[in-house]
Amino acid sequence: MGTFDGPGVRYVVFLQGCPLRCLYCANPDTIDAVGESRLTDIDYIVEQAVSMKPFFGRRGGVTFSGGEPTVQAAALIPLVERLKAAGIHVCLDSNGAVWNADVERLLGLVDLVLLDVKEFNPGRHRLLTGRDNAQTLRTAEWMEQNGRPFWLRYVLVPGWSDFEEDMRALGEHFKGYTQLQRVEVLPYHTLGVHKYEAMGQEYQLKSVKENTPAQLDRAKAIFDEYFPLVVVN
Repeated sequence: MGTFDGPGVRYVVFLQGCPLRCLYCANPDTIDAVGESRLTDIDYIVEQAVSMKPFFGRRGGVTFSGGEPTVQAAALIPLVERLKAAGIHVCLDSNGAVWNADVERLLGLVDLVLLDVKEFNPGRHRLLTGRDNAQTLRTAEWMEQNGRPFWLRYVLVPGWSDFEEDMRALGEHFKGYTQLQRVEVLPYHTLGVHKYEAMGQEYQLKSVKENTPAQLDRAKAIFDEYFPLVVVN
């Protein structure tokens, strides 16, 4: 259960597989499409979610995260359909970097997308994640054009994604989006470093310090100029 993965109290389901290689990824164990995980029957997830409905209240529900859940879009579609039939609110936490017919159908089913924009400048995005952000921006455009609500999430990594010109460019790009309900500034953290050590991998951002309150306040103040609802999560 979580309270930072969409509205209200959420049952968060983490899926394997991700096309990005974010240097600060907090879940490196979910990047590989298989990893050490096991297949989970969708009946189990539905039963768990239904049993938790009293805790969800009027705003909570299920959030699919990862990894990148759209890697498994085809398998998620029938699961989301069953959750929706049970009256459960469904969120998708996505970097928007995967696109195919199954992803399009999935985005049309879920109630809300938490869209992670890692950096607005495509070159800096590539340095941070291994890919540019063109598909992420196209996904956001599809959400807007098809009336699908989303939140925009932005991890503030000191020296990597805290450039004022890039945050302002992001603001200019998205300020007219009617389906963008909320912008979240996510503080950079190192809670996943121990996973790299356990996996025998080197964490690439060892020298990066966590955000100061002043850095977070500055980012929020910049985004406040463009969006009506900005929160530091």
